[in-house]
Amino acid sequence: MDTSTRDRLGVMLRAVLLFRFASERDVRALLKLRLDVDADQARRFGKNRWSTTISEASVSRGLKASRVLVAEQDKTIVAALPMQTKKPWAIDLTYFTPVAKAVYLHDVNVDPPLQRTGVGREMIERAKRVAREWPVEAIRLDAYDGPSGGGPFYRKCGFTEVGRVVYRGVPLNYFEFLVSADRR
Repeated sequence: MDTSTRDRLGVMLRAVLLFRFASERDVRALLKLRLDVDADQARRFGKNRWSTTISEASVSRGLKASRVLVAEQDKTIVAALPMQTKKPWAIDLTYFTPVAKAVYLHDVNVDPPLQRTGVGREMIERAKRVAREWPVEAIRLDAYDGPSGGGPFYRKCGFTEVGRVVYRGVPLNYFEFLVSADRR
């Protein structure tokens, strides 16, 4: 698909997306989305960290620990973005701006055919709105430092890279978005 076709498709798709928070009834759809994204990553970049064991039980546990923002198209979940206030173990706070309360994004997934159409960017913009309402002062995340990593995407979405680390042999980039500095 050429760039102009993908851009037009993205505009049309974003116009028909519905956003909400996931519930327990969404476990199977969230599992399918994650498996589809993992398979696409493995196909494009080889088996690696995304080639994990995931099950309905682990997705259900994730729903209890996070608020999972989802995008639906024609009643099908096409993107998911978990948000939680508990710091993930791979995050080292010494790299981040000190704030009273932050939210952490992890396992951000967009259905592979919809990647690079603006759906992911719209999910991040929705997450920023949610963070303002939560309220939290910062959004934080880590991304793989390599060809499969989301660093360039997060930079385009207004995040600042605040550090690079290797955690358990995995190179990571740390990113943050200061909600209080965003005047929208």
